[in-house]
Amino acid sequence: MLSLSAVFMLMTFVVFVVYGLLAAAIRDHVISRPRLLTWMRRTFAAAFVAQGAKLAVANR
Repeated sequence: MLSLSAVFMLMTFVVFVVYGLLAAAIRDHVISRPRLLTWMRRTFAAAFVAQGAKLAVANR
């Protein structure tokens, strides 16, 4: 049981390292492009405004 746990923990660690490396690469890609960053900020702002409007008109 200990060996199976160790293998599972090792595989999980490897997957999380790969996720971290991919996230860092995407972050560098996004931060290096100011127009993309501005577009993302506006998109998130519009989504929050839309959710706020939906909450404002919701019954209850």
